[in-house]
Amino acid sequence: MTQRTGTLKQGAGPLAYLSRGSTFKSLIPLMPFLAFVAYFLVFPLTFIIRDAFLSNDGKFTLDNFAESFKGVYGHSFAVSIRLSFISAMIGAVAGALIASAVVKTGTRSRRAIAATSSVFANTGGVPLAFMFLAGFGTEGLVTKALKAVGWNLYSGSFTLFSETGIILVYCFFQIPLMVLIFSPALENIKPEWREASDSLGGGRFSYFSRISVPLLFPAFLSTTLLLFANAFSAYATARAMTAGTLPLMPLLIGNLVDGNVLANQEHLGHALAVCMIGVSMIVMGIYLLVLKFSKAKP
Repeated sequence: MTQRTGTLKQGAGPLAYLSRGSTFKSLIPLMPFLAFVAYFLVFPLTFIIRDAFLSNDGKFTLDNFAESFKGVYGHSFAVSIRLSFISAMIGAVAGALIASAVVKTGTRSRRAIAATSSVFANTGGVPLAFMFLAGFGTEGLVTKALKAVGWNLYSGSFTLFSETGIILVYCFFQIPLMVLIFSPALENIKPEWREASDSLGGGRFSYFSRISVPLLFPAFLSTTLLLFANAFSAYATARAMTAGTLPLMPLLIGNLVDGNVLANQEHLGHALAVCMIGVSMIVMGIYLLVLKFSKAKP
């Protein structure tokens, strides 16, 4: 018995070596992807973080980060966070309601809605801006149709180029994205659970508050965080809609790095980008914690 144990222990070394070798071989097909990520994500991020701590003379400084929260830069942070939060909440609530209706339809309808939502969720930039200008502009089709029934969109302070208008535009891709991501969570709710709740005397409110909400809340919260990150980092749509007139952080960073407004301020733009990355990492960290918690629940 002792001899067999010793034999097994002696064979553990080569087995471990083979295991490590097979792990390395399994990574070989991923080399092109890892090279792609390194070239387009890791290297640029490294240089951005390095340049954020440099002055125009190439010396180490923290003044760029101190300036990032002052004046128009701090205001742009507040506007970006507020706009992202509002659009994420509207997209999450509306998308969850639509997704709950979609999962009750047939398979063909569900596939058609999923395909349509996928197209809408990936629409942005100049095409989306042109779409809303043609529909909700001062001479847009929807604006004229509403005028015909006695409702003038532009009779008050509303304008498509304001913060409210950008939130309206963002909801165009936020709501379909919520439908795509949240629908699988709704599909995992089994009808047997509702039947078990009814057989135990639970009503509709009891089933909703004690079963549906605890099961769906982690998925809802994590998807809402993704919507926030999606709106917070959006650049092309806001750029095409406002031409830089709305103080949003991605637009301000683009102006500083390109030198369109202030020359020799690219290091400040890098510091603002690092601050944006920090906010995104906090949001994604909370998302991963929620996701881990939801998977750990029995």
